[in-house]
Amino acid sequence: MAKILLVDDEASVIDFLEQELTFEDYHVVTAMDGHEALQTYQDQKSDLDLIILDWMLPKMDGLEVLRRIRKHDDIPVIMMTARDYVGDKVAGLDGGADDYITKPFDTEELLARIRVILRHEQRAKTPQKVYQFADLALDTKSRQVQRNHRSIQLTQREYDLLLVLLKNAPTTLTRDELLDQVWGVDFEGQPNIVDVYVRYLRQKVDTEQERKLIHTVRGIGYCLRDDANA
Repeated sequence: MAKILLVDDEASVIDFLEQELTFEDYHVVTAMDGHEALQTYQDQKSDLDLIILDWMLPKMDGLEVLRRIRKHDDIPVIMMTARDYVGDKVAGLDGGADDYITKPFDTEELLARIRVILRHEQRAKTPQKVYQFADLALDTKSRQVQRNHRSIQLTQREYDLLLVLLKNAPTTLTRDELLDQVWGVDFEGQPNIVDVYVRYLRQKVDTEQERKLIHTVRGIGYCLRDDANA
């Protein structure tokens, strides 16, 4: 049974989502402000599998809670907000959120996103393997990513995307294939999410590097390719 920390300052939202999540056999703990969220996380982090975190919280907003958690932990986090503003989504994702959902949302959509994230977490609990491509390395046990021996910090979704590209390198994967393998076949969001995350990944993996490894294959999709050895 996965354990979820649910954080929202509205009692009605807490009550409804806690009931829905419990019905789906998740173990739910709750918090209603930023300080309580951090304290609950600290007390139970060894047992937590996922955090659902509202942006607008008393005492400390959700983004600051996320930033503090990300200093020590890569636990999956889904951000919630009532503001459908692209700038907020970008800030949340750049701050380390693995996914983002705008209120009001359909409960089935949230449940689908939870299933995808937890499925990826389960897959990550596999025996250690180091994937190497050119001067890029990913260690599945420590979850460390390095380029030219320099550490790269990735969000959970960026890590999953890079892992899929590494496993298939240098084969080109279509956007649909990446969407299925990284977000799951039941993902109902916008397909261009793949392009957004490839851009995030490029900024971290290829920026300031003379050799670019993440390539677009026009009309098809993306691949890892080392042109220096072509």
